[in-house]
Amino acid sequence: MTASVFGHPFLGRLFGDEEIASYFSAGADIEAMVAFELALAEAQAEAGLIDPRHAEAIRASTSDFTPDLAALAEGTARDGVVVPSLLKQLRGGIPEDAAKALHKGATSQDVIDASLAMRLQGVSLVLDRRLAQITDAFTAWNLAAGQKTVMAHTRMQAAKETRFSRKIAAWSDPLLRCRLRREEIAPRAFALRIGGAVGDRAGFGDRADAIASAAAAKLGLHRAPTSLHSERDGLAEFAGWLSLITGALGKLGQDVVLSIQNEVGELKLAGGGGSSAMPHKNNPVGAEILVTFARFNATLVSGMHQALVHENERSGAAWSLEWMILPQTAMAAGAATRTALELLDKLSLAEDDG
Repeated sequence: MTASVFGHPFLGRLFGDEEIASYFSAGADIEAMVAFELALAEAQAEAGLIDPRHAEAIRASTSDFTPDLAALAEGTARDGVVVPSLLKQLRGGIPEDAAKALHKGATSQDVIDASLAMRLQGVSLVLDRRLAQITDAFTAWNLAAGQKTVMAHTRMQAAKETRFSRKIAAWSDPLLRCRLRREEIAPRAFALRIGGAVGDRAGFGDRADAIASAAAAKLGLHRAPTSLHSERDGLAEFAGWLSLITGALGKLGQDVVLSIQNEVGELKLAGGGGSSAMPHKNNPVGAEILVTFARFNATLVSGMHQALVHENERSGAAWSLEWMILPQTAMAAGAATRTALELLDKLSLAEDDG
């Protein structure tokens, strides 16, 4: 086995998702953190907290910034966060007075949380687009075969015949609700959690609300009414949303596995996986891995609820737990949506192929 299946040379094609992984690269993280520092400087210049010329110097410096990754790694190992080392590098390329204006009134958590919020919002839009594609595929399948009858099963036993549209609805409707939930959780999950040293925004003076609002708008994030440094329910909601996606697709996968059994034969799968010992087999690999992703994310959600317990105004332990859990949860959701799209293209009602 390997430490991570998501980027493994051969397991990665089964478990991974390159598009979602791009949001969790070091480059994407640094780009978002630098974007936060520029947005903050511009918002502060507009509010009169720093000289506009300093904001211009910061903009000029960040436009072609190339980080020293080795130095960032050393700094992170020492400080527990990358921001002090990143700021040192950014300040090295601007005049001293502008360097003092950079990051004014902010703290490391503001930078890291802003980067995470921007990237998670991007992930959510990718997933939303794929959910739309999946539900469109279900709609097309319903139009083609929804009125045909299949056997319903309750408690793993044959029950009564029902229209195939009923089964399709059980697969599709939860995904439609997931799309609606994304809009519901967005103000809390994709918020600019800016608060300064102890979360009271004191470093921004009486212009704190205006600066927070302007910076959020520049970054395309929602403005949080307070810092949210230790209030992490929005991120737990996001993890729950990811788990609801994989759970809904896991139900699809489980039903497919049962329906294509030789003894049942309700669905037919084209191009399943082969066996090293039994060449006649057509294994439902995609359907099975959907079940795996559902169970995996269900376990990770509990970890995000552990990360809700921040002591006092900031927790290094609970905070860094999020960094370990959220990317994996998002990767699993991404791989699940990718796999579901591939699977639906290979499925048909068995009677349609007779």
